[in-house]
Amino acid sequence: MKHFYTYILASERNGTIYVGMTGNLEQRLNTHRQHLIEGFTDKYDVTTLVHLEIFSTPMEAILREKQIKHWKREWKIKLIEETNPNWEDITEWDSFEF
Repeated sequence: MKHFYTYILASERNGTIYVGMTGNLEQRLNTHRQHLIEGFTDKYDVTTLVHLEIFSTPMEAILREKQIKHWKREWKIKLIEETNPNWEDITEWDSFEF
């Protein structure tokens, strides 16, 4: 079964935040981390995966991305800190799998 992801990247704890959606998380993270596309994440070095949600359809992931993007910054920070209070790169966690 294919999965779709809504994710939040950060430059550092309480730093710049980016919300995105993808159907290929590994490729998308590599694009951000290798600065392959000029833009927001490249400019502000937003490369740490701090929050991830998994969906079964692209529409669910897109709707969640749009929802989070319209939130106040404080709400985004609260969402991150509910599961990742230290703003660690969750791709480094033992339980993380692509």
